[in-house]
Amino acid sequence: MENFKIAQSEIKDTAEAVKSLKEQLSGIDACLVLYFVSTSYPPETICKEMADAFAGAHTVGCTTYGEMISRKMGQNSIVAMAWSKDSLKFFKVEVLEKVKENNSVAVAKAFKSFEESLGKQMKDLDPERYAGIVIIDGVSECEEELNDNLGNRTNVPFVGGSASDDFKFECTWLFADGKAYTNAAILILMEPANGYSILKTQSFKLTDKKLTPTKVDERRRMVLEFNGKPALLAYAEALGVSAEDVAKHFIKHPVGLVLDEQNYFVRSPISIEGTSVIFHCIVKEGLELTILESADIVSSTRSDLQKFGKIQAVVDFNCSLRFIELNNENRLKEYSEIFKDVSAVGFSTYGESYIGHMNQTSTMLLLK
Repeated sequence: MENFKIAQSEIKDTAEAVKSLKEQLSGIDACLVLYFVSTSYPPETICKEMADAFAGAHTVGCTTYGEMISRKMGQNSIVAMAWSKDSLKFFKVEVLEKVKENNSVAVAKAFKSFEESLGKQMKDLDPERYAGIVIIDGVSECEEELNDNLGNRTNVPFVGGSASDDFKFECTWLFADGKAYTNAAILILMEPANGYSILKTQSFKLTDKKLTPTKVDERRRMVLEFNGKPALLAYAEALGVSAEDVAKHFIKHPVGLVLDEQNYFVRSPISIEGTSVIFHCIVKEGLELTILESADIVSSTRSDLQKFGKIQAVVDFNCSLRFIELNNENRLKEYSEIFKDVSAVGFSTYGESYIGHMNQTSTMLLLK
């Protein structure tokens, strides 16, 4: 009996697409169906269809900028992974509503529910046995606060990403058991039957160029000054390009909060406002950042994944900016081939979660 089974449909009609997924996932006694879906499908329709089709399982998902399964990566589709009842010793799904306004309260409520089901305190759970998935509304701009609240209450690692909406930045949707949510997050606490690992991989080289934010607006994720100069001018100066051209270099040269050469957290610029630079996540005032230089996404991801040995399945939360870079280089298929020997699903996110919120990274739950 398979523990994990994956499927994809590109059929435009929602009902027919879900029917195809159900056929592909037949033969597995599923307790959980995790799915990622293009915004080309009506959100409130797709989640109801999925819940009806897989009535014996919990159905959890979100909207995307792109979808991936083993050997295939693209857009305008639905991908799904069915988890057998034998794959998890324990799991529970909780929806956190109104996360922008009541982040801490929502986490506390979800954790209380987990604790009641387990008969244990979240702070006492063994992080070698338990893991969590977190999916967050990608336009809520509360990912940092949510990840902090999770980390402050438990040592169990939560890995995941921010739902996306095909780079419109208007409305992202989360789905749980037939209901569609915005301004929300979904937590799945689990005890995988055969263990797990977590991979955080990013594909950059460190340069010797430093930028220290000296004036920021955290609420807007905006840096007004680097190194005491207007942020745009300081960034351009560090890259050796004109202020007019600096935005063209953002995707290849984001900045990183560097712990060491192998461990850093990427912060990606998204746009310019006057002489200020707006980022996809919060940049803290006074914390020195290193300008990064883009490296080969496919080879570095493959190399990092191979370090974990034999695994059964992967859930990949892969940054939309990585998707864009791979697409520009015509390497989407090559990236998906990294996972050819395992059951893998994933989506292109508006930010990745694992001990914090970051960009231009792939965070993965690896199931043994």
